[in-house]
Amino acid sequence: MRTRFVIFGFGLALVSFGILDLLQPVARGQDEDVRGAFLTTRPRPVEKTGSMGATTSSKPSRKRPKTSDKKQSGGTPSDSGKKENATTAPKVRAQKIGLGLTLFERNANGLAVRVDPNRVFRSGDRVRVLLETNVDGYLYIFNTTDGGKPVMIYPSAELDEGGNYIQSHIPFEIPSSVADQERLRWLTFDKYSGAERLYFVFTREPLPAVPTEDDLLNFCREKESNCPIQPSADMWSKIQSESSTQLQVARSQEYGKAQTSGEVEASTRGLGLSKDDPEPSLVMMTASANTGILVAVLELIHK
Repeated sequence: MRTRFVIFGFGLALVSFGILDLLQPVARGQDEDVRGAFLTTRPRPVEKTGSMGATTSSKPSRKRPKTSDKKQSGGTPSDSGKKENATTAPKVRAQKIGLGLTLFERNANGLAVRVDPNRVFRSGDRVRVLLETNVDGYLYIFNTTDGGKPVMIYPSAELDEGGNYIQSHIPFEIPSSVADQERLRWLTFDKYSGAERLYFVFTREPLPAVPTEDDLLNFCREKESNCPIQPSADMWSKIQSESSTQLQVARSQEYGKAQTSGEVEASTRGLGLSKDDPEPSLVMMTASANTGILVAVLELIHK
């Protein structure tokens, strides 16, 4: 990698944002079904504020919740009844895992506007990714360059205290729009060509043998030369295997619109997106509700 992007602690030769052919679109008649299934669990507008801290300006916590907390915040089905009597616990129907992605570009006025993921970018262009999930879980992001070895860029010891817990419909920015410095708020395309792949791995339960939070902070403090972490061969093989599983995909053609104040507020203050907020540009869902992992691969090519 030729450049250095400090916020993630790794070099990133930024390139054009394109979905791999592994993500095949559903039939046109099913597009609305996929998007509707993803958005149906968004709260009503009146629920967007309240217990999640609407009167504060603190960042959302990415720390793994305790079992009781997960139950209260709408955790995974396997967590929902652990402390209930088997005869009285309500039955919870598992949901398909869904991941929404929206690509924003910094325009000439400094505003974040929606941009077509298939557009060709040039040197100096700046972009940011907004992610949203429809269930609670854990986010991992791995990067490869020109087919090289994978590196885990999130969770990171430099971000969110090493945490990676994501609550449903509470958006996550890459990188953060409230970073201390302007240069850290965007991914900036350099002058070099290259081929990057970002693997967005979202799971209902934490990946085994991957340190997070205090374990990750301590690991990187003691073994600085080994951070960012490279996944084991077995784990990477599983992730690649999952990435070959076709997902149901719905794409939007509404580009050029500015990011709303509601989206900014939700991503920076830990508030949930409501049914009235804009939809993700790209929605991907697993084919089965029994699946515990979703792997989306984005190929970035800079010409």
